[in-house]
Order: sequence, then structure tokens, then C-alpha cells
Amino acid sequence: MANRSTTADRRARIEEMRRAEQARERRNRILTVGISAVVVLGLVGFGGWVINKENTKQEQQEAAAKAPIEGEKSWDAKKLTRNHVKTPVTYKMTPPVGGDHHPIWQNCNGDVYDKPVSDTNAVHSLEHGAVWVTYSKKAAAGDLDKLKAKVKKTPYSLMSPVDNQSGAIMLSAWGKQVTVDGADDPRVDAFFTKYVNGPQTPEPGAACTGGVDAAGLGGAGMGQ
Repeated sequence: MANRSTTADRRARIEEMRRAEQARERRNRILTVGISAVVVLGLVGFGGWVINKENTKQEQQEAAAKAPIEGEKSWDAKKLTRNHVKTPVTYKMTPPVGGDHHPIWQNCNGDVYDKPVSDTNAVHSLEHGAVWVTYSKKAAAGDLDKLKAKVKKTPYSLMSPVDNQSGAIMLSAWGKQVTVDGADDPRVDAFFTKYVNGPQTPEPGAACTGGVDAAGLGGAGMGQ
């Protein structure tokens, strides 16, 4: 009888331990599922937040591209001739925003020039979708440093001095131009957003390298 009682007790303890282990496994499964659900919901929520943020950013950029820029001047693109010439051209505006131009463009892959560049080469850059930042001696050194940094990191842009322009700092694209108060003027970012390789570009996708460099030497490209 004693042996049977001991065996029964042992079996009862084993059964109790098995039930306890099964209970622990159920709790662990429930905990794992719960944590996984929280993680999935968190990822879904984060993904939704990222998507919403990107959509908002895109919507803001699209709105900026459509919004008019205060003080901007526009010229009829159909009246801006696009002939390639190697003779001097007299433009009706300074800096020029379009018209006949040299067969070779001025390099505009974020190029900053400390000396004036040829108008006819720069106009060809505008035809390729570049934004041309120009400044006179009236421009503050701090503003120029900020603008140079912006141009250097922006493909399809260039910067150079134009002493006889009416404003201290001016931005030009094909058929578009605005005079700004300084580098922090919000119209600078708006103009870049709207016109760097923007819808005004007569030859979208054309090169901004392989043209005329700082030394005035032409590269391999001979004009589209």
C-alpha cells in the first residue's frame, strides 16, 4: 500500500508539474502574440506616419511649384528665340532669361563662378533647365556665402557676378526672373523648387556638364 501511495503521489506531482508547464507555455504564447501585435501595430503606425509625412512633403512641394512667386517677372517663352549663334547677342533684360545663345552652355552642375561668365553661354544653361543666381557689388558677403553653399549642392544651378544688374541679388530661369532681398528670402527656395529643371525648361534632361568651365574653356558638348 505504501508503494502504491508513493507512486500515486509521484504521478500527481508529475501531472501538476506538466499542468504548470503547459500554463507557462500558454502564458508565453499569449505574451509573444501580444508583443508581436504591438510591434506590428507600431510598425504599421510608423509606416503610416512616414507615408503621410512623405505625402505631405510632396503636396507642399507641388503647392510651392504652382504658387506664384511675389515680384517674379515672366517673359513669353514663345517669343524667346533659341538659335545657336557665335556672335554677340544684345538682350532686352539683365541678366538675360532667354534668346539666341552660344552653341556651348556654361557648366551648371552647382558651379560657382567668382568672375562674370558669358551671357550667351549662361542663357544656353537656362535652356537646359538651370537656375542662374547673379549678384552685384551691393550684395552682402554673408548672403553670398549662403547662396554659394546652396548652389554648390544643387545640380542645374550656377552663380556668378553681374555688376550692371538692377538688384543686389537676382535669380533667373528660362523666361523667369526675381530680385530677392537676401539669401534668407523665402523666394530663393521657392524659385529653386519651382524652376530647377522645372516646367519652363525648353530642353529638359539636357546636360549641365561638359560645357564652358571657369576658365572659359569649352568641353565636349556642342549644344542641344
